Parts: sequence; C-alpha cells; structure tokens
Amino acid sequence: MAPKYKLTYFNARGRGEPIRFLFLYGGIEFEDIRIEEEDWWSKVKDSTPYGLLPYIDIDGKRITQGAAITRYVAKLVGLAGKDDLEDLEIDSVVDTIVDLVMGVGEYYYEVDEAIKQKKKEIAVKETVPQYLSKLDARVKENGGYFVGGKLTWADVHFAGLHETINFYAEDNVVGKYPHLQAVADKVYAIPAIKAWIAKRPVTDR
Repeated sequence: MAPKYKLTYFNARGRGEPIRFLFLYGGIEFEDIRIEEEDWWSKVKDSTPYGLLPYIDIDGKRITQGAAITRYVAKLVGLAGKDDLEDLEIDSVVDTIVDLVMGVGEYYYEVDEAIKQKKKEIAVKETVPQYLSKLDARVKENGGYFVGGKLTWADVHFAGLHETINFYAEDNVVGKYPHLQAVADKVYAIPAIKAWIAKRPVTDR
C-alpha cells in the first residue's frame, strides 16, 4: 500500500510550493493542509517539530525542514541527480536559492520602518541582482537547466519559489533574467503543474 502523505504549510506558496509541484509532477496523492498565520502562532506552533513549517506526515511519522522534504519527494519522483556529484550540484543550487529567498525576504518582516527601508534597498539593489545574475549564467551554461542539462528538483524548487522572490522584491525581478524565467516557464508548462496553477488557492506569496 502506498504511503499517505500530508503536507502542512501556511496558506501561501512559499516553501510549500516546490514540494507541491514535485508531488504533482510524480502523480503522487497528498493532502495539502494550509494554516492561517494567526492560527499558526496561537494554536499550532508549539505542537510542531521544532516550531517550523513546512512539515510532512508520512503514514503518521512527522518530519520538518522544507529542503529535506523537497529532496525526499524529488527522489520519489525521479528528479534527484544521477550520482553523488549531481546531487551535490543540485544541493548547492537549492541552498543558494534558499539564501536568496531569505536575503530578499528578511526586510519584509522588519517592524522598524526606517530599518526596513534600508534592508529593502540592500535586498533589491544588491542581493537580488547578485544571486539572480549568477543563477541565470549557470542555467545558460547548462543547457537551459541548473544541473546536467536536464530537469532536476533544483529547477522545480526555483520555479516554486520564483513568485515569492518577485513578491518580496515588489517587482518582476526574475523576468529580467531570461534563462531563469525560461526555467520557471518550463516547469509551469508541465501538465499536472499547469492544471494545479489554474485551480490553486489565490495567495499573495
């Protein structure tokens, strides 16, 4: 009997969306559990592993950490690397994308408005172009994908997060890098993912 998967994340795309995309790509059924942020803090946080989202329940066993879950599902659906070296390359790209999201998103949650504007300026003028230009060059050099000239979970991970990057930057910053935008477009064109995008809950990030 196939395992039962329950993915729990905020009612947002964010770090949950790459995992959803991978389940969809592989045709694996999963329960998409969404928690509103106010409910998370007041009712749910203390009952979760390490107080973090996303987490996944696999036949009742609960595991947290977004990248670890995404990597696990990628293996299930055949989008991991062909060997240890490719896995290392994929992990390097994914960790870089995570650093980018954290770097551009940090200002968004700053409560001091003056500090927030300073952080935003650094994020938009320095962090975003630094990361996106290098990631774009990597895709160009690898035949339109991040690793090995073929679709891997690094590409799906980026596609799942690219709208979040744009949201935090308050601009279509990914669209300024044609090779990165092409990666997102290719993932979005996968039939199961395309169908999901057409019906998924509408959220701001």
